[in-house]
Amino acid sequence: MRGDQRRGWHTSSYSGANTNTCVEVSEGFRTLIRDSENRRLGHLEFPAGEWAALVADIDGL
Repeated sequence: MRGDQRRGWHTSSYSGANTNTCVEVSEGFRTLIRDSENRRLGHLEFPAGEWAALVADIDGL
């Protein structure tokens, strides 16, 4: 089993509630992001602080 399969994932609140096209997020020491329709393609990985800064910037728009 790959490491990202053991982690808890949730649908990003920025994906919208009425769509099957979602971004899933697994938050922890390192934040992982993946496409819910293409999980087999893997994920992007960011330090938690960088992810928090991105979300804060988006919230400020």
